[in-house]
Amino acid sequence: MSIMNKKENHNTATALPEHGPIAENGKEILLSLKHVDITFGKGDSAVEAVTDASFDIYKGETFSLVGESGSGKTTIGRAVIRVNELTNGEIDYKGVRISGKISPKLDREVIRNIQMVFQDPAASLNERATVDYIISEGLYNFNLYKDEADRERKVEQIINEVGLLPEHLTRYPHEFSGGQRQRIGLARAMVMEPELVVADEPISSLDVSIRAQILNLLKKFQEEQGTTYLFIAHDLSIVRFISDRIAVIYKGRIVEIAEAEELFNYPLHPYTHSLISAIPIPDPKLEKNKILYTYDPSIHDYSTDKPEMVDIGHEHYVYGNKEEIERYRKMRDVSEPIKAITVVNSRELTDEDNSNPVITEMEKEFLARPIHDTGSNWYLVLGVFLPIIALIVGHIFLKHNYINNYKVCTKGAAIGLIIRAALILILAIGLIFVVI
Repeated sequence: MSIMNKKENHNTATALPEHGPIAENGKEILLSLKHVDITFGKGDSAVEAVTDASFDIYKGETFSLVGESGSGKTTIGRAVIRVNELTNGEIDYKGVRISGKISPKLDREVIRNIQMVFQDPAASLNERATVDYIISEGLYNFNLYKDEADRERKVEQIINEVGLLPEHLTRYPHEFSGGQRQRIGLARAMVMEPELVVADEPISSLDVSIRAQILNLLKKFQEEQGTTYLFIAHDLSIVRFISDRIAVIYKGRIVEIAEAEELFNYPLHPYTHSLISAIPIPDPKLEKNKILYTYDPSIHDYSTDKPEMVDIGHEHYVYGNKEEIERYRKMRDVSEPIKAITVVNSRELTDEDNSNPVITEMEKEFLARPIHDTGSNWYLVLGVFLPIIALIVGHIFLKHNYINNYKVCTKGAAIGLIIRAALILILAIGLIFVVI
């Protein structure tokens, strides 16, 4: 009975508590995703954008969600602000369910406490409203100012903090560049003094010289207001230095969660390993000779041994089956950082940089086929029309481990030779009939 009452209270809460539940590590859980599924469409056209996503965000931290385009990062962010509906699972804020149908009062509190900085500032700003009104709209809706002078002071203060000028307040969004529009979107969110900000790639449209200023500004808000961030990004090189913890997502599924340095020192899941290996090296000579790891999901065999997200220690969660988890544990227990970025020996490197690292068996396991081993149909066409040349090219591909290209070349050559043999046979039969 007590369990049912707790569940009922949990689902019918009309207000947010002052503090969220405390995790086993003693930190306050501000936001919690529990087995979240998000599907768009129905029937045969249904697309499962997010599958079984579960993670906690602690109060005051920067939790980054990293993955390639189309992996479901923004979909999760929009679900947190109640734009995208869940198919399964739930999202809790301070221990209160905020997904699905909730009371108008609770919905208003959620809007007040959770703000989002959108990836596309042009689409998220009202082109018919002045910057002053755009920033002030939240203040108006929630009556977060004493009088008109107080509202103006708050708006001018926030516009200065994001690097714009008070005279910009009378202008419209179309009069600004993309980076300036993003600053306006950031000001609109931060003037509400929210507890949680979902930052959907907030610096992707900014110049490199401006990105550090915006990141420092986000850090400033965090230190002064205790703001918590769900930072969505695809650039791991930036995420590493601003995040407390990082979750890696692949095709809608969380595959690894760990503290920032832990994740970069021990990228256990092959997909994480491939993302880190793709980070550019500033030195062009080193970048040229870098080994690029590519992730091939076919290396996993989940037909019988089903995978799950498991804590392997050090608050490091990895997605895998029992065999993989055991291997990940052994890799982590060695306590030697995993070399995700490897540069091979080259004559172009200086003697100081000329190191030929030994690729361990563990790294070989992550090393996938060459990036251009696509098995293009053009090689098939080449084989049909020029079978001898295709066989030569195919063996060259095989020598350099381009397996897919080799298979397509030999397949095309086989088809070409069969066609030629059939034509010769038909001609021979025809000549026999002519002679007879």
